[in-house]
Amino acid sequence: MKKILVVDDDIEVLETIQLILEIGGFEVSALSDGEEVFKRIEDFKPDLLLLDISLGHIDGRVLCEQLKATQSTSQIPILLISGLYEAKDFTTLNYGQDDFLSKPFQMDVLLKKIFKILSLEEENPSVNLN
Repeated sequence: MKKILVVDDDIEVLETIQLILEIGGFEVSALSDGEEVFKRIEDFKPDLLLLDISLGHIDGRVLCEQLKATQSTSQIPILLISGLYEAKDFTTLNYGQDDFLSKPFQMDVLLKKIFKILSLEEENPSVNLN
């Protein structure tokens, strides 16, 4: 079972994403504070990080760059999410993220992006992503 760490300071969004991912067959760890992300990664060892850009007093884009610049976390794929930006804003901006998704999003779109990043399309044919 693939592990996903979700970091979002909006508790309702965090709980919703956690539920969606658990239904999708993932083991999920949820974190509402970006300051603890390195410790949680060390303990949980996620296969993917779902990271909100707006984390209160921490900018998720800066955190993404730090994660990608750190040897122990640089290989973890990161899906940035935001309600403040759209995908077109990220066509020229690269913070090291593997993909971007704007909020609000549909469950199937989120899962499709995650399956693509983790290259799981063929491994889970029972999930209808269309």
